[in-house]
Amino acid sequence: MVEVPKIPEEKEIELNPHDTALLIVDMQNDFLRKDGKLPVPTAEGTIQPIKDLIRKARDSSTLVIYTQDWHMKDDPEFKIWGEHALAGTWGAEIVDELKPEKDDFLIKKYRYDAFFETPLDYILRVKGIKNLVITGTVANICVLHTAGSAALRWYNVIMPKDGVSAITDFDYYATLRQVDFLYKGKITTSTGIKLNTK
Repeated sequence: MVEVPKIPEEKEIELNPHDTALLIVDMQNDFLRKDGKLPVPTAEGTIQPIKDLIRKARDSSTLVIYTQDWHMKDDPEFKIWGEHALAGTWGAEIVDELKPEKDDFLIKKYRYDAFFETPLDYILRVKGIKNLVITGTVANICVLHTAGSAALRWYNVIMPKDGVSAITDFDYYATLRQVDFLYKGKITTSTGIKLNTK
């Protein structure tokens, strides 16, 4: 039995919408739907918290960015996970409940890390972003790699724990631990994020 260290949690975090972005990682059919290629058991439960965050973000003119796992037919990653999120298929599409809107950014990515060989960092810097609220799936894979890359670039990472999902509880808590302990990010809930429009 491994004891999970206590992970500090902030009840509320006030953020300036002008230097904050909401990042929604890989909320795609293959990961969320039972008939998807790589379903994450708890992912559907994060749809409503993420939906609430999207509403808050849009109401306050906070930047909303989606990532989309997007694989070629012969992608080497399939040797690890099997075929999933194949470019242009139903499985690669963002779930209907969370569809991007015209002013949102959609970043197609080929690896776990949303910063790797994508324009994400450029977009964030041009928009003057300092704070990155990271949600999505899979917690210890694409979410954590992206959070790590964000922290290494000195973005402030905020993670609402009800807005991320993992294949196992161990992976979920390991993600929260890493974000807090290693990346000095802040853990809260979707309701704890306050986008101060004053």
